[in-house]
Amino acid sequence: MLTSVPCYLMRGGTSKGLFFLKEDLPEDSAARDALLLKLMGSPDERQIDGLGGAHPLTSKVAIVSRSTRENTDVDYLFLQVTVDKAQVSDAQNCGNVLAGVGPFAIEKGLVDVDPSQNHKDVRIHMVNTGSDAVSRVQLSNGKVNYQGEAAIDGVPLTSAPVLINFLDIAGSSCGALFPTGNAVDTILETEVTCIDNGMPVVLLNAQDFGLTGKESPSELEGNTALCERIESIRLQAGQLMNLGDVAKKTVPKMSLVSKPSAGGLINTRTFIPHRVHDAIGVLGSVSVATACVLQGTVASKLLQQSFNDGSIVVDVEHPTGQFSVEMDISNSASLSGFVVHRAALLRTARLLMRGEAFADCG
Repeated sequence: MLTSVPCYLMRGGTSKGLFFLKEDLPEDSAARDALLLKLMGSPDERQIDGLGGAHPLTSKVAIVSRSTRENTDVDYLFLQVTVDKAQVSDAQNCGNVLAGVGPFAIEKGLVDVDPSQNHKDVRIHMVNTGSDAVSRVQLSNGKVNYQGEAAIDGVPLTSAPVLINFLDIAGSSCGALFPTGNAVDTILETEVTCIDNGMPVVLLNAQDFGLTGKESPSELEGNTALCERIESIRLQAGQLMNLGDVAKKTVPKMSLVSKPSAGGLINTRTFIPHRVHDAIGVLGSVSVATACVLQGTVASKLLQQSFNDGSIVVDVEHPTGQFSVEMDISNSASLSGFVVHRAALLRTARLLMRGEAFADCG
């Protein structure tokens, strides 16, 4: 017997996923996850019998509900559905999918809009990490306007801009911005920086692995010895970052950093954690940008650059372009005094399909 669920298919940033109202899914998390695996077509590396796109960037889920919290419009739970394993994880957030949450909330009537206004600020509580973000969604005659001239690397066409301001995200998964208490640690004779400014990330100097940092994702994925070494470091880093045993978790991400080659501040290749991102995740880029600013990190040692207090923009290069992160910072010369007061960035989103998703639940 086929089970149907109301569903939107949306692109958020450089990711794509299924968007649901919380009330339309089973309340029991095990039953919910079993249904989502069926809907996505996992476990199967092709996801041929589901709506997943056979890649971690297109096997994502957003579950949205009206919030009961003061000064918050909606709650957003992100779930990563593993492509080739029967695994659904809530261990991380996703800033790309977040770009679609505001438009989805307006489409579903979860927030009120003023038809005379050209935008709506939607305050979103990110359930995975307990932090908040404000997403500015463009409007036209009281409806979401998806068309515009904003371009982001990794997406071929332009769309209306979605400006996201992240609030109180430092240490949202690990309990501290630098969860080990250090700007640099040594794991398996390799210097690393462990950071969590919205996404747990381990930074590594690409040169320490005999790499230029300009390798393609497929080249890196095909280097078995490299992948095994990075995974060994990741497993130990997870313990140091208060994440426990991360063998079956999607965090921390592992970002190889190198000097820029296209006008940015730093270049990246990011394992998420076993495939290499074709770009870089939103919150992953915020964590990398933050590590660039604090003196003494793997990134700052590479850059040999200092930053003054105030507003700065860090351009993070990735395999398909760049990602600009705007931050307000202070005391970047001191680990104990360093503060990121605000992080903001530009994304786009688009509604691709709405209707019912069907699963064969036996």
